[in-house]
Amino acid sequence: MSEASVAAADPLAEVLPRISPFARFLRRALGHNGLLIGGGVLAAIVLMALAAPLIAPHDPYAQDVARRLIPPVWDAKGGWDHVFGTDKLGRDYLSRLIYGARISLMIGCLAAAISGVIGTTLGVAAGYFGGRVDAAISYLITTRLSMPVVLVALAVASLVGGSLNIVILVLGFLLWDRFAVVTRVATQQICHAEYIAAARCIGCSTWRIVFSEILPNILNALIVVATLEMAHAILLEATLSFLGLGVPPPEPSWGLMIAEGKSYMFFKPWVIVIPGVALLVLVLAINLLGDGVRDVTAPENRN
Repeated sequence: MSEASVAAADPLAEVLPRISPFARFLRRALGHNGLLIGGGVLAAIVLMALAAPLIAPHDPYAQDVARRLIPPVWDAKGGWDHVFGTDKLGRDYLSRLIYGARISLMIGCLAAAISGVIGTTLGVAAGYFGGRVDAAISYLITTRLSMPVVLVALAVASLVGGSLNIVILVLGFLLWDRFAVVTRVATQQICHAEYIAAARCIGCSTWRIVFSEILPNILNALIVVATLEMAHAILLEATLSFLGLGVPPPEPSWGLMIAEGKSYMFFKPWVIVIPGVALLVLVLAINLLGDGVRDVTAPENRN
């Protein structure tokens, strides 16, 4: 069949090859509502955190006991000077909320990065080499899964003291198990594929096979796990801060803001509702973004 007859039979035959992979990815991304909503909300929170010194109306650490527990602007006794009101020490709640986004994003990103490196390394090694290596790493995974994350984090934080760096390290070294489990299974599924065998036949090193063949093909699974663990780390930090063993005061952590307002939750409910809603929106946006990226980058959707 000639090229002219192929073009006549399929009018899109000449158009589709001209569409670049990036254009196809962009088309799929713009058609995914979850990706757009999650990415838009997360981008807004990131920009808010980066521009905190410019957009925060007050110093988040400045105390004014004479103006403590001022209600937000939608309350009859509120005012525009403090849009979200003030806390028990008279600090502006909106400013602390804006600066608190920095802490949550930093902890989520760094903890997910640390746990991702550890878990992905162990999972790929177990799935690729198998045998005794797989047995040893599977034993480590089982041991880690037997330890409750919150209890271990509380124990470590109580022993060494709570600080931003300690929280990041503790969560990073505790949340690698899901990365290891997912990458181990995914690597086992593809390590006997034809393209892996072909790479071995032409003399590719183990490092080249791992970084050029295995990791790109398990990237979708890693994206999903990374977003889940990032959201998990943010919630765990809020839990530790709420219990007094996370980010220490006067840092504007959202979990610490909830802990400081729990004494007034029945009389001034907004002191808990505002940071609680902020946590909900951030975690939801991260999960929507991760699910959307997984969907638009899945091999079956690369058309």
